[in-house]
Amino acid sequence: MTTDVDPVTLEVFRNQLEGIAEEMGQLLIRGAYSPNIKERQDCSTALFDADGRMVAQAEHIPVHLGAMPEAVAAVRDRDPDPGDVFVLNDPFTGGTHLPDVTLVSPIALDGENGSGILGYAVSRAHHADVGGMTPGSMPAGAREIYQEGLRIPPTRLVTAGERDEALLDLLLANVRNPDERRADFRAQIAANERAESRLRDLVDEHGLDLVERAFDAVIDYSADRIIEEIRSLPDGTYEAADVLEGDGVTDEDIPLRVAVTVEGARIDVDFAGTADQVEGNFNAPLAIAKSATYFVIRCVTDPEIPPNHGCYEPIRIDAPAGSLLNPSPPAAVVGGNVETSQRVTDVVFAAFANAVPDRVPAASQGTMNNLTIGGRSGSGADGGSFTYYETIGGGFGGRSTKDGMDGVQVGMTNTLNTPVESLETEYPLSVVRYALRENSGGDGRHRGGLGIERSVRVETNATVSLLTERRRHAPAGVDGGRPGEPGENLIDGAPVAAKTTVDVSSGTTVTVRTPGGGGYGDPQKRNAEADAADRADGKVTDR
Repeated sequence: MTTDVDPVTLEVFRNQLEGIAEEMGQLLIRGAYSPNIKERQDCSTALFDADGRMVAQAEHIPVHLGAMPEAVAAVRDRDPDPGDVFVLNDPFTGGTHLPDVTLVSPIALDGENGSGILGYAVSRAHHADVGGMTPGSMPAGAREIYQEGLRIPPTRLVTAGERDEALLDLLLANVRNPDERRADFRAQIAANERAESRLRDLVDEHGLDLVERAFDAVIDYSADRIIEEIRSLPDGTYEAADVLEGDGVTDEDIPLRVAVTVEGARIDVDFAGTADQVEGNFNAPLAIAKSATYFVIRCVTDPEIPPNHGCYEPIRIDAPAGSLLNPSPPAAVVGGNVETSQRVTDVVFAAFANAVPDRVPAASQGTMNNLTIGGRSGSGADGGSFTYYETIGGGFGGRSTKDGMDGVQVGMTNTLNTPVESLETEYPLSVVRYALRENSGGDGRHRGGLGIERSVRVETNATVSLLTERRRHAPAGVDGGRPGEPGENLIDGAPVAAKTTVDVSSGTTVTVRTPGGGGYGDPQKRNAEADAADRADGKVTDR
């Protein structure tokens, strides 16, 4: 460690900085209006130093957090001033996909402690609609980003403390449910303001010099720990391949390839051999591939290492320009953030399984099972404008020491579900069934977790969009374990494509059956008592 902050002071500051990020997230969730943020908690918050290095983050959405440094870098290129708040969602300039709207606020020093920027407060939230060709801004089959919604490069929403109401009106004129969006924007601004207040308090209490040295110290601490973990991995190059089940335009498999090279204290991750960017919207900006890779490396090393800039310093990630994982505009990308990110997670896990097999589970469900339902009209039989969005949990893969978990979010998402009571109160929807799928986990010495069946009846004319994966290629088992059951989508009982957007009439029932996790190890070696318990709980029945 290069800084001179003693260990006790380091630990105090680490907890204080992480506490600021967590408080930002709590305020955002409490202040938001849309169920997608206040119930599902599809949002993330973080704190950066004046050089754009992440110093603390709340443990929210992995796919958001690993990509946040790109957003701060894009804002810093715009010469931000204290008192500004920048808004952005452009995936090619610091964003992930258009529904994820990011606010970046330079944190100013007060007059007694000098002038200039001390750091940056960042909040990212999935807004339930940002315009585009379908309600919810998650269309299947979009061929260019303009079809997916309003594209916002880094732009000053607040200048010197004054909100640009004309700009806000312009943004809200291009989205559905503008009152809901306005309230969510206000919640994000309030979260960033809270970070500024709390960080100023730290400076007042400890002095600017110590706070800035503490930034360096927490980053160095994480870097030292991750380097120690990487050195414990066996050197070598480890390769893996997987596929996406089409891009919404074609059903043909789309290959992903990765080579992970561990050499001393460094890891190089190269996605050469991955498909070129595709016509549909499953392209993923390089920031998404970085997020997924960082997540996997944290999982196979030590997840308790404080997540900040230091964790990422020894890791280099590359994907060919113009490829699925580094596309050029105006590529459509909304499915890349939610689904391609999951496949990147899977393929990087598979590569590490060749190096440290005991640390890597069997494949989990490998999809977010994105379901979006929205109304296009403001009156009559169409029941008004609304946008409901949900990612649905599934099976976690069996592990070397225990079974996989049932009905959980995996990989790049960490959201909650929308409670039935909230869903039915807020939207013209009714939940018909919400249950675990029996027999969906792969058999093994340690069984894969169960998927979920969620059926929703639409009580008005509406548009339904589904962006899902693992409907054709089941989550794989390892070391003799069996694969989990693939997922299935149905409308009024009839199977529909993994990626589809359709208009439906009032009374239609949409059912999503999510994949189970793969099993780990030979099923013949499963503990008899564990098998009996699964049967007693109804997880496994005679087939």
